[in-house]
Amino acid sequence: MSLLDYLLSIDLRTTLMGRMMQTMGVDRQLKTVPDHIAVVNRAADRCRSCGHQAECSTWLDSHEQADVPPDYCRNADLIARLQHAAGLR
Repeated sequence: MSLLDYLLSIDLRTTLMGRMMQTMGVDRQLKTVPDHIAVVNRAADRCRSCGHQAECSTWLDSHEQADVPPDYCRNADLIARLQHAAGLR
């Protein structure tokens, strides 16, 4: 894998994470948590290490909004906590 391929894969996964947070309605809530930069970095690391990019992209394309992420989402716990803090759950 070339450096460019690696960087593009990181960008894709980070984009998927952002889309997931928006779809789940927690993108704004994520920005308000204490030490949100560290929280976002850890969430991005979990997303980058996931092997379900194609499935995730397809799932996101078919869901404008959702209450729960797909079972394979490595950020499901974070999303649930953010939804709870936002009063969405």
